[in-house]
Amino acid sequence: MATSRKKLFIKTYGCQMNVYDSGRMADVLAPLGYEPAEEAEGADMVILNTCHIREKASEKVYSELGRLRLQQQEKAAAGERMIIAVAGCVAQAEGAEIMARAPHVDMVFGPQTYHQLPEMVTRAVRGAGGVINTDFPVESKFDLLPGEGATPQGPSAFVSVQEGCDKFCTFCVVPYTRGAEYSRSATQILEETRRMVANGTVEITLLGQNVNAYHGEGPDGGTWGLGRLIRALAEIDGLARIRYTTSHPRDMDDDLIRAHGEVPQLMPFVHLPVQSGSDRILAAMNRKHTADDYRRIVDKLRAARPGLALSSDFIVGFPGETAEDFAATLRLITDVGFASAYSFKYSARPGTPAAAMAEGRLTEDDKSERLEAVQTLLAEQQRAFNAGLLGTVQEVLFDRRGKHAGQLLGRSPHMQAVHAAAPDRLLGQVVPVRITAASASSLGGEVVTTETALAETVLAETFLGNKTAPSGVAPDIKANHQEMTA
Repeated sequence: MATSRKKLFIKTYGCQMNVYDSGRMADVLAPLGYEPAEEAEGADMVILNTCHIREKASEKVYSELGRLRLQQQEKAAAGERMIIAVAGCVAQAEGAEIMARAPHVDMVFGPQTYHQLPEMVTRAVRGAGGVINTDFPVESKFDLLPGEGATPQGPSAFVSVQEGCDKFCTFCVVPYTRGAEYSRSATQILEETRRMVANGTVEITLLGQNVNAYHGEGPDGGTWGLGRLIRALAEIDGLARIRYTTSHPRDMDDDLIRAHGEVPQLMPFVHLPVQSGSDRILAAMNRKHTADDYRRIVDKLRAARPGLALSSDFIVGFPGETAEDFAATLRLITDVGFASAYSFKYSARPGTPAAAMAEGRLTEDDKSERLEAVQTLLAEQQRAFNAGLLGTVQEVLFDRRGKHAGQLLGRSPHMQAVHAAAPDRLLGQVVPVRITAASASSLGGEVVTTETALAETVLAETFLGNKTAPSGVAPDIKANHQEMTA
């Protein structure tokens, strides 16, 4: 007998790991008859997949739960049931408190237990009280998640390769909500990627809280690092692009750096958070690297892959940060040069060591002033990097439609958003685009379809043969040109 279809809405907060987790939750629930819905209204199950990194994250969740309670009551009045669940890092950190403050919630579960969703749903439907599951199971969830039959992810997809963190930065809750560092086996990752490519994925982003701390078991029985894993993934026919995030300076080893110069499919973009340019603040953060350590790593990366674009994270106003410390951060930004970056005012996370640091706390006005200075400098660098690509031809993976009719959107090798007039048949393909407009946040261009494109393809293939490919071109560009000009 066929399973009745039910509507599932998942609202995802925060990081790309949560985006990946939400997709796998949908896969786990599909055999129970749940299919994705576009909105919470009318859904049979709503999951809030939460993030604990941003300030006031918990309060945003409780506000959303208040709105969902009204919808739950409306369904109950019609004789129907809406299951409400809170997942992710807020759930892990505040499981019992969520149930106490929002008793209409049916399930609360952490990021390591969603493979047990069928059992949790059964318990919730039986109505034996709210289900809380915030354990760190002995078995890995990845060993128990669906393989064959997983939902196709599209042209660009995420693959989780590593979870958890052993670094214990004093400002961060991740070690407490995601647990210790764990790496999936290379065999699992390769199999999952092959399935994705067979379903139309041409670009993958390898995910991890400290992705370059990856140390999974290889098919040969040895331990593979991220560089070795990337080389094996690059051998998968049809996989044109590989990215990874988020990396830590302490785990940026020489083999991974060499891979940037040796693997054409590895895109010339690295997100490498530094947080501060002051050695004193970095020590207080327990980062275990100095500002000059960071500079040396960047120099090595750029020597291996000329033209590589760098992104980073910055926290301003950390407890005890002086004017001299802040000046060191501005100096590092100026020295390194970033194509993009994220920057935030420090805000205390309950339970972290930094939350107890009372000495030297800055006022909100001081933090805001410093944040504005950092963001102004970073925005100037981002505009300059984007403007430097005007007139060049960039290989763009079109992965979605734009706001306007006949427009497609995609990403350049350097991770910039690019829009261009293009037919839908180019969706899911890596296409040469001549950049004609540049702003701080995106690029505009026109698809190259003339004989010039074929000449540039020959040049790209020469780069591929030399194992450098600075523009991140894919091996199947000529086929794309032939289709475009047919």
